[in-house]
Amino acid sequence: MTSQTIGIVFDFDGTLAPDSTTGFLSSIGIDVAEFWGECNRLIAEEGYDPIPVYLQRMVDLARENQSITREKLVDYGRNIEVYNGVDTLFDRITSYVQHRSPSTSVEYYMISSGIETLLKATPVARGFHGIWGSDFVYDVKGIATGIKNVVSFTEKTRYLYNISKGFSQEDARLEPFRVNNRMESTDDFRIPFRNMVYVGDGMTDVPCFTLIKRYGGVAFGVYDENRPQKWKDAWQLIGDRRVTTIVSANFGEKSELERQMTMAIESILAGS
Repeated sequence: MTSQTIGIVFDFDGTLAPDSTTGFLSSIGIDVAEFWGECNRLIAEEGYDPIPVYLQRMVDLARENQSITREKLVDYGRNIEVYNGVDTLFDRITSYVQHRSPSTSVEYYMISSGIETLLKATPVARGFHGIWGSDFVYDVKGIATGIKNVVSFTEKTRYLYNISKGFSQEDARLEPFRVNNRMESTDDFRIPFRNMVYVGDGMTDVPCFTLIKRYGGVAFGVYDENRPQKWKDAWQLIGDRRVTTIVSANFGEKSELERQMTMAIESILAGS
């Protein structure tokens, strides 16, 4: 068997942990119901895009009271609680792949509409080969003063192409148009989409689900079993045939999610 690389790509909020932005805002004393209510009003009444509107609202708050800083985002990220088993998942999956196919390597990536500064500070960040998220410009005091990066629904697919073509996170940011360079064949991609697994929890992941499935990869949805309001979204992903299956966001050893992931890996190995 020739050497190959499997890429496993995760969303973060609602997939690997509860919503990090809401948790952060709550931790600094922001009324999260009011915050998201105003964001939803701006979307419904004034046509704002969902991701830029929440980032701009946070910048506005930072200007008002200097409550949103790089330091506070990092501190919150360091102490965030991920779902059960996430902290050991990478080692378990890597060991499984090495046992099943020594010539195959596995890499892990995160693509999120959440705040990259926070996400890169989380305890599990060291397990990822690349993390892309939305982020701010910070002044000399570390206060958020503007929007630097926006990772919207379809923007997530841009980073899937960067991963597939083998562009590093730094290359993807410093040479953003390089991803559009034509490649002669999908066989020239470093990690073909058929060798990818995408794990997400909701409608912001739909473009990635669609892209991965279209080219023969595996996409499945997860849901927080402690948040019944999210179950409807999860079932809609199945009803709309966006994903192959949905499972509880329990990443523990011998969990259903781990079983689905190893089955996905087996399907990739079988097709190689």
